[in-house]
Amino acid sequence: MFARLALCSRLPSRIRQTNVGPVSIREFSQAKFLLPRSHGKSFAHRSELKQAKRIVVKLGSAVVTRGDECGLALGRLASIVEQVAMLQNQGREMMIVTSGAVAFGKQRLRHEILLSQSVRQALHSGQNQLKDISVPVLEARACAAAGQSGLMALYEAMFTQYSICTAQILVTNLDFHDEQKRRNLNSTLHELLRMNIVPIINTNDAVVPPPVPNSDLQGVNVISIKDNDSLAARLAVEMKADLLIALSDVQGLYDSPPGTDDAKLIDIFYPGDQQSITYGTKSRVGIGGMEAKVKAALWALQGGTSVIIANGTDPKVTGHVITDIVEGKKIGTFFSEVKPAGPTVEQQTEMARHAGRALASLLPEQRGEIICCLAELLTEKKDEILSANRKDMELATATGRLSQPLINRLSLSTAKLNSLAIGLRQLAVSSGNSVGRVLRRTRVANNLELEQITVPIGVLLVIFESRPDCLPQVSALAIASGNALLLKGGKEASNTNKILHQLTQEALSIHGVADAIQLVSTREEVEDLCKLDKMIDLIIPRGSSELVRDIQRAAKGVPVLGHSEGVCHVYVDNEASMDKAIDVVRDSKCDYPAACNAMETLLIHRDLLRTPLFDQIIDMLRTEEVKIHAGPRFASYLTFSPSEVKSLRTEYGDLECCIEVVDSMQDAVDHIHKYGSSHTDVIVTENEETAEQFLQQVDSACVFWNSSSRFADGYRFGLGAEVGISTARIHARGPVGLEGLLTTKWVLRGEGHTVADFSEQGSMKYLHESIPVPQGHIN
Repeated sequence: MFARLALCSRLPSRIRQTNVGPVSIREFSQAKFLLPRSHGKSFAHRSELKQAKRIVVKLGSAVVTRGDECGLALGRLASIVEQVAMLQNQGREMMIVTSGAVAFGKQRLRHEILLSQSVRQALHSGQNQLKDISVPVLEARACAAAGQSGLMALYEAMFTQYSICTAQILVTNLDFHDEQKRRNLNSTLHELLRMNIVPIINTNDAVVPPPVPNSDLQGVNVISIKDNDSLAARLAVEMKADLLIALSDVQGLYDSPPGTDDAKLIDIFYPGDQQSITYGTKSRVGIGGMEAKVKAALWALQGGTSVIIANGTDPKVTGHVITDIVEGKKIGTFFSEVKPAGPTVEQQTEMARHAGRALASLLPEQRGEIICCLAELLTEKKDEILSANRKDMELATATGRLSQPLINRLSLSTAKLNSLAIGLRQLAVSSGNSVGRVLRRTRVANNLELEQITVPIGVLLVIFESRPDCLPQVSALAIASGNALLLKGGKEASNTNKILHQLTQEALSIHGVADAIQLVSTREEVEDLCKLDKMIDLIIPRGSSELVRDIQRAAKGVPVLGHSEGVCHVYVDNEASMDKAIDVVRDSKCDYPAACNAMETLLIHRDLLRTPLFDQIIDMLRTEEVKIHAGPRFASYLTFSPSEVKSLRTEYGDLECCIEVVDSMQDAVDHIHKYGSSHTDVIVTENEETAEQFLQQVDSACVFWNSSSRFADGYRFGLGAEVGISTARIHARGPVGLEGLLTTKWVLRGEGHTVADFSEQGSMKYLHESIPVPQGHIN
């Protein structure tokens, strides 16, 4: 064994480090130093990886080397070093098992050989014109010997940028099999970690014997060091590491060779699953392969170290792959000894899609029967539902983690359940002619007819916070539209969501499609769910603006239906009725302040200031205990004003609102366009011409005249239920009910027609005649 400390002026301590790298000062200041955890059992879930204190990062040959296998991938390596440095400065103990010496040495030796040959050739010919020079095959041990020093110098230079020292350790099998050498190695590594130094470990390829095939495992307590996979596993167990991250050139472990048809990435791999795997060839460089990685990973897992195999070469994720893994994000394949009790989310999605197709094929009357059955169950089982809801409410109140608006949304009552049941029955009646409805018929040519018909979207993912009443609403809409549904509720409503989902599946079972609606109860992160772009067709978030924005950012491959904020306005015109104005403002703000369609900003025409109408509005808001924030213009009119608003784009979600002054209806429209969220906006006026101009000009999903903003709701619109309110401008806008969950497909019926029949030399001509469609016609 050979250990060499990197050159630096003095050893850094945890207190001294300022980490001058480009991202590390902020990270270091926010770091929470971790306490060592007792070793002996691996982590059961990805979410626990945040607790990892001692981490081994294994860099495969394909990660470290360039595509031509001569030289290092410097940009990729620099990114990896940056992440390791950041984790080190968070108080973790990082170790690197690296390849690359052979590739680095090959680059150097090739250069030397070419230079030497060109000089000899020039001397021999006496001319500067050189012939083609061939490079002999280079022996791997010689390349390793030539590349070790350069590789280590590169690591030293990179880590120095983050005020971190490194040490090189070269090992062979003897260092683990000889008891004294093993103790020395263990002692050296512990001392380096104690001094906050990052060990850089590699097999001593300059002297190591050629690898023996199929000699990875030599029993439970011994693993042969034939490649860096086995070295990393042996080192992780020896050092009682919490986590081993093995980076390669594939996304993780697949159930069949990557690139083949139907190859699926395995999210979690359990001991005993080896029989379900078909291995492909090894990577373009290195002496290991996926089979060797799996064997090494299982050996480390048996020794108490958690393992993740992930891609370290993908430019989309390389810059944060290590830190994302430690954060518990769904990257690569996680090796776990604990199998979940139920199906994985991927399995749930497949089950939902399969049953969803059966649901879509039911007769409209059968889907209506399911919805009516669910409505009956909501009233029959109300005591059980409310009991589960009380548990959630008590826990939320005791922990103090939820704001009052979220607690209000969490609460269910008999009145809410009755209202839900009424809405579901209404939906069951109105949804009979939804799926398969013919929208258009065209006679393209003689005996060639085209139809456009409505069909389900596919698999919906609805993510909702706090509002358990959302579950039966969305479920009923999915049933009516023939869509499969994946539900992810907040843990604050877990008891309520569980019983509501059970009742939903009970209703679905009357026609044998219980699996069409699935409740995700695993520790799946929302961001990870949004990445299932090949399995989910539409994401619908129901919750805070922060949740919606996070989902919109994460779901790059799946459409998102919803709104990020509900900054709704009520404009009181100078020709408004006093009674109407007071009633509309009160209801818009005070009926249910936590709702997304509640008023957040009250716009007052300037002429109404210091009038009885204005005074009565203010008195009413004070009586209702609404906290008022003054807009900039409103504050300028007052000697002693309420607290000035921090932002005119604020969604309070509580008994609070902003009041601002405008000069005219047009000024109100401009304010709404600048600060609103295109959700719901209201005008109160007796001037019909002014009202119509407002209704036409305001570009929001819902625009009302002399009526409360709280009417922006699928049930109140007669849709029966809604999955949410969309402020988007394509597909669906406003309260999204049944129609918003359908798409279309084109059906063409012919008798052997070909496009060639309609060419200049063909015998047929296009007619493109519209055919009347009977009202409510179902294909």
